[in-house]
Order: sequence, then structure tokens, then C-alpha cells
Amino acid sequence: MGTFRAIRIDKADKGTTASLSQFDEAELMDGDVTVAVEWSTLNYKDGLALTGKAPVVRRFPMIAGIDLAGHVIASSHPKWHAGDKVVLNGWGLGETHLGAYAEKARVKGDWLVRLPDGMTTRDAMAVGTAGYTAMLSVLALEQHGLKPADGPVVVTGAAGGVGSVAIALLSKLGFHVIASTGRTSEEGYLKSLGAAEVVDRTELSGTPKPLAKERWAGGIDSVGSTTLANLLSMTKYGGAIAACGLAAGMDLPTSVAPFILRGVCLLGIDSVMCPLAKRELAWQRLARDLDRTKLSEITHEIGLEQVLEVAPQILGGQVRGRIVVKIT
Repeated sequence: MGTFRAIRIDKADKGTTASLSQFDEAELMDGDVTVAVEWSTLNYKDGLALTGKAPVVRRFPMIAGIDLAGHVIASSHPKWHAGDKVVLNGWGLGETHLGAYAEKARVKGDWLVRLPDGMTTRDAMAVGTAGYTAMLSVLALEQHGLKPADGPVVVTGAAGGVGSVAIALLSKLGFHVIASTGRTSEEGYLKSLGAAEVVDRTELSGTPKPLAKERWAGGIDSVGSTTLANLLSMTKYGGAIAACGLAAGMDLPTSVAPFILRGVCLLGIDSVMCPLAKRELAWQRLARDLDRTKLSEITHEIGLEQVLEVAPQILGGQVRGRIVVKIT
């Protein structure tokens, strides 16, 4: 037993505190696999946890970080052996179970996904929960039956992590992608990912009508609230919106009109407790369908010691694309 570097969150008199410190290996939680963490990433939920802006963390002390990729160093689980390359997203990591911003993690083997062939651990965290969630959203739209011939698709929060990967995936699959963003200065970036059109998010921020002019056959929304309500009101007959985020709030000021008059479907996307079979499919599809060149272009790297500095920026909408965190 020894110590290792980790970003630790503790309960304080008012809220929480987060710091990079040494963590005692003896304090790791129960699990049948120990992983040497090589890379993590910084998601919106990580920003909330690190800054204490929302009650993401439900156990103290907590090691932050909801994503990891690395290699197994010890295992009593029959599926995993020392040296295996693995990815972990969700399952309460960084919320109820000690997380990824650490040089070691002890977790349940049933939570792990094998790193897809041809993908590095850094690649996997360039994807991270944001990209994995985008892929789950694409799979849901495909299961609904949505095809490029059905018409345009819209992606909100387009310059963020989920949005950036969603645009790259949908465009490669042949869809005409409309990117909605509050940062219209990023138009060149969004079009480089494959967006055919870029619209200002103000077009989706007004008071929603029960039904508005039909504009798209489907979409992926990471914003929620009024934006999602407007998306639904503008979705074509029989279309679907995959909802996977709440950057603007948890409320949904809409009516039943899109659902009962146009047959629109609202598809809920959960990445945290998603069943293993669907996780494995999502990662295989990411390995196949996500352009690695585009992934590289939307990613920038920071060290573990920079995470606390960058976390508020992701909440302020100041981060473009994906951030990978080098752990070891």
C-alpha cells in the first residue's frame, strides 16, 4: 500500500472544497479490479462536481472524475487480467464511487468495457462520456428509424463536447446537420466537423409555441429547458429528439401537441447506468464511425494539476470540443 496523486473533494462548512493531494491507497473502495489510470477527461458534470455548483458528489471524501481509461494492474474478476486495456464511464464514478482523477482506481469489473481495437486510451478519453453519450443518442435515433433521407437533424450545444462529437458522427453517417450554438464565432469550427448550417441559439430560446414550423426530422439536445421545448415544436411529423443534457435547466415548458398531433418522440438518453451490451455497441460504433482526424482536431490536453483551473471554464461555455486529462 502507498499513496498516489488524486483530486479530492471534501465537505466544507459551506459547500465543498477540491484539491490535488496525495491519497492513501488503503482508502480505496471495494472492487475486484484495480486500474492504473492513464487518461481521463473533463465533462460538464465534472465541472459541477469540482466547483460544487450542483450536488453531484454524494459521498465524502470523493475523488472526482466520471471517466477513465487505463490498464488493469490487479484483478480477481474472471473477465479481466493484468495488462488489459479498459474504459469506464459512469456507474457513479466520481459521484458515489471514488473516481478517475487519480493515478489508481479500484472498481467493479462488471463496469468495464474493453478498449476497442485500434483505439488508444487517449483516444477513448478524447471521446469520453460526452462522445459516448453522443453515440448513444445516435443509436437511439437510428433505432427510431431516422435516416438521412428523412431530412435535416439539429444538434444543440454544438461547440461543446457532446455537440462536437454528435456533429462529426451524424455528418459521417450522411445527415444534413444543423448546428445550434451561442458562439456563432465558431461557425468555421462547426463546419469543419461536418455541420451544413449553423444557427444562433437565440432562434431556440424564445417562448415555445405548442407547434411551430417543421424544420428537422430529428436532433440531439444537450441543453434542455426552453431549447428542448422549441426543438420538439419544430420537429417534423414522426421525428424524434434525443435528450441527453440539462445545461439550461431541468424544466421542460412544452405541451403534448408535438407528441399527439405530429407523433414526435422524445428519446431519453442515460449514460450512467446504461446496460453493458449497449455500452459495448456504442464503443464499437465510435471506433468505426468517428473520424479520428476530426477527433484530434476537437481535442486539447491538460495535466491533472490543471483540472481545477479549467473546470469553471467548461461551466461558463468557454471550452470548445473535448479536453483530455493526462493522469500518469
